[in-house]
Amino acid sequence: MRQIDFSGDSYTTPPLKIGWFGRTFPSFAFHFQFIRYTITCAWQAARGNYGDDDWAASSLAMVRHLEQVGVKFEITGLDYLRQVDGPCLVVGNHMSSLETAVLPSIVQPIKHATFVVKASLLNYPIFKHVMRTRDPVAVTQTDPRQDFKLMMEGGAERLARGTSIIIFPEGRRAAKFEVEKFNSVGVKLASRAGVPIVPLALMTDAWGLGKPIADFGAINPMRKVRFAFGPPMQVEGRGGTEQAALIEFIQAKLDLWAVEDAAVGMVTQCAAVNEGN
Repeated sequence: MRQIDFSGDSYTTPPLKIGWFGRTFPSFAFHFQFIRYTITCAWQAARGNYGDDDWAASSLAMVRHLEQVGVKFEITGLDYLRQVDGPCLVVGNHMSSLETAVLPSIVQPIKHATFVVKASLLNYPIFKHVMRTRDPVAVTQTDPRQDFKLMMEGGAERLARGTSIIIFPEGRRAAKFEVEKFNSVGVKLASRAGVPIVPLALMTDAWGLGKPIADFGAINPMRKVRFAFGPPMQVEGRGGTEQAALIEFIQAKLDLWAVEDAAVGMVTQCAAVNEGN
């Protein structure tokens, strides 16, 4: 089995030979493995045999299976996580199911971590067994006042225990970065707990939003997956400066990636035209 090395500051998927089945039916090939791993991990978790290393390993398997159907990864800034002494908040945009499946393989080996999740996931069929072992901060996503209290109290308690928290302030997955929905709860929690924030910009639309089940969207290997971690920031005062810096970091990365993708698309289109002539 090919090893994936996240020990450096960055990682890029190397050239790989993609099998006929994965190349022809990427969505089916990946989701078959996704379901298989979810059931296996849930079985282990229900029996108390699913720990931190198992979580990271099963997440790494998702990276491997995405690569096996042609999805390419580009991850940068991992050393920023390593620079932080103690727990931190990883705060980023939220685009698809991919980041929740893949981030444990990236973050967990560096920082013992958990997510902020909607409370219903703790009762989600099968997957609930895995989710409960992670001791996440569970919020309602329907009662903002109650969710803020849960975040401030539950988040601070976990950070005090040395557990880093991955949070997506937008709450729900969205194909586009919704600045108006990117609330400041991460900044406020970091201020209260006295821990730094590591910004995270991501582009994960290679795993689309499915209907009627969002987790089973189409896999598009033509779209590169990108994760970019930024320099840690300590929140001062009300955190307005840090909130603006978070948004600026994410938007700048998304804009850069859009330009890169457009350039690649133009090169590919020109090559196709030249080949046709």
